[in-house]
Amino acid sequence: MLRHSDFVIKVKRILEKIVDVRGDEVRASLLAFVFNFVVLGGYYVIRPVRDEIGADRGVENLPWMYTGTLVGMLIANALYAAIVARMSRRRFIPIAYRFAIVNLFIFFLLMRTMPAPQERSILAPIFFIWVSVFNLFATTMFWSFMADVFTPEQGKRLFGFIAVGGSLGGIVGGFVTSSLAGKLSAAVFLLITAAMLEIAAQCVRLFPADFQAHDERSEQPIGGKFWEGATNIMRSPYLLGLALFLMIYTLTNTWAYFQQSDLTGHQLQDRAARTSFLANIDIAVNTITVLIQVFLTGRLMKWFGVGITLVLMPLLSAVGFAAIGFAPILTVLATFQILRRAAGFALLRPAREVLFTVLRREDKYKAKSLIDTFGYRLGDITGAWSYPLMRWFGLGLVGISWVAVPLGAVWCALSIWLGRKQRQLAEGQRAVELPATAATT
Repeated sequence: MLRHSDFVIKVKRILEKIVDVRGDEVRASLLAFVFNFVVLGGYYVIRPVRDEIGADRGVENLPWMYTGTLVGMLIANALYAAIVARMSRRRFIPIAYRFAIVNLFIFFLLMRTMPAPQERSILAPIFFIWVSVFNLFATTMFWSFMADVFTPEQGKRLFGFIAVGGSLGGIVGGFVTSSLAGKLSAAVFLLITAAMLEIAAQCVRLFPADFQAHDERSEQPIGGKFWEGATNIMRSPYLLGLALFLMIYTLTNTWAYFQQSDLTGHQLQDRAARTSFLANIDIAVNTITVLIQVFLTGRLMKWFGVGITLVLMPLLSAVGFAAIGFAPILTVLATFQILRRAAGFALLRPAREVLFTVLRREDKYKAKSLIDTFGYRLGDITGAWSYPLMRWFGLGLVGISWVAVPLGAVWCALSIWLGRKQRQLAEGQRAVELPATAATT
């Protein structure tokens, strides 16, 4: 019979062939992998349902739904910051996921009982807004936890592998929806997501408590006021740079999403066909993402650093929008969306999360949450209202694509600056930690 210690050794040997994992990092890395798998997997089960709502209601209605999302994000941020200040991370993270589960059950009941016309006109936009808020909080809580428990050095080695878990979850979630769209009602997909979120809550509970035993404050409430995330961002050029980086990313994301909704809504009339098409895009995105994460992400950050890894995304975006400028058709846009989103998950996300590992613990939850949620949606809403404004001025898909290209230069410069600043802060942390470690030995 295989003993537990023998099993751990075998797992460690397998992991060492994939990622540079060391010592007591095996259990933490595997739990983080599963955690990310169920969080993103659960989201990708219901993402096509949300995107179909966006395509069905038309581009002209999306700015209003994005505005509603921003309002919802403000309310959720205030509640989240207040809870973070008073509870340990092992309490507030599971509570937040279980609150989302309760919401999913309510939506399930309403979808099964509400008449179709009312569901389409009232419940559908509410669900669109809820999923948009839920997505960001589900992922930012996960990555805040990762930035808190892993050091900057561990993040460079392990975040690529941990991100693979989310990509595989996205593949499974997208496949579930793609294969069952038209066979099951949309309400059933909500129950699948709820089950996956409960597994996420259990991952937090099972995470090794002694993984960062040197930090006695790790399981204490963070404390402070709920508005301190915003004030800390305004005082820190580094945090402001992180916020601006994300806003440019989401602004261009929104323009690409509107283009996708516009072309999909016009060229695919059947709702089930649109849902299946969008789910297939998700599958392609996450398949390519896994390949990049396994073979490139960790090596790029190790060889070239975080800054160079970040630069690849704005370069790809500039090229992609230029391609749409030359050929504004659904095939080109779908290809661009697949490559851009894959690069976002495989390269930008792990590299960007390493940027947060050098922050103070309070900023890893409060400031990071505000940047990842409100900052993200602020970029969204800027894109959502600027897109119809540009169309009002006579710009179509081609013109809007060419407007997006120059943003790449600003984005590239900001990426390089953030990479350099992260390296300086990480070196400063090591300089402080080394004397403290020597004093305790």
